[in-house]
Amino acid sequence: MLLYKKFVLACWLLMVPSVWAADLTVSAAASLTQAFQEIGKQFEAQNAGVKLRFNFAASGALLQQIINGAPVDVFASADTDTMEKAIAKAVVNRADSQIFTTNKLVVITSVSSAVGLKQLTDLKRPEIQRIAMGLAASVPAGHYAQEALEKAGLWNDLKDRVISTQNVRQALDYVVRNEVDAGFVYASDALLMSEKVRVAFQVNTPSPIQYPIAKVAASNQAAQANKFIAFVQSPAAQALLKKYGFGG
Repeated sequence: MLLYKKFVLACWLLMVPSVWAADLTVSAAASLTQAFQEIGKQFEAQNAGVKLRFNFAASGALLQQIINGAPVDVFASADTDTMEKAIAKAVVNRADSQIFTTNKLVVITSVSSAVGLKQLTDLKRPEIQRIAMGLAASVPAGHYAQEALEKAGLWNDLKDRVISTQNVRQALDYVVRNEVDAGFVYASDALLMSEKVRVAFQVNTPSPIQYPIAKVAASNQAAQANKFIAFVQSPAAQALLKKYGFGG
């Protein structure tokens, strides 16, 4: 009997770390991939027993996953419109949503391209036949790009040249591989591939590019979710975001 009790106690002690450990699922915009991965390592180092699980994709696609019941604790979007939709669907509470960084939209070309682009109207030039940009319905960078083209009165002239992508990183990859003549991406994306792409010019977007973050209402890790959100807004995490081209 004594041996049995010792065996049960030993088993319980082995189980304790897994019971106490917390897996925190963070769904974040594709443009945040490298920055959040590094931020995540720092967060885990300072919070023993917490394991972050990241899911990176287009903000609209991530929202649909959450609406459909995906077990997510934290949602970080590349635009406020998608977060507003999350609030409207009651998967996020308005009081929990906070802006944590900003970005800029740019037009890029391959470093091997001889085309010199200086403004949006230059995209009408005959040598620009393929323009990569995110699908406006689900990719914030694509939505910002289409808004800018519509405001400039260029959308109808250029829409047939647009190659729609599933997220902003796919648009970046198309330019890197010379599969398109130009692409709309964030400044942070262009910085990642500064040896392979050239920023032609910055695009003035009709609305500022702001990134909100929030705890998902259905999360069963509320305390850890709030702790991660607070960490993202800390000076250390903000410095990492700046390193990757966000803010400023």
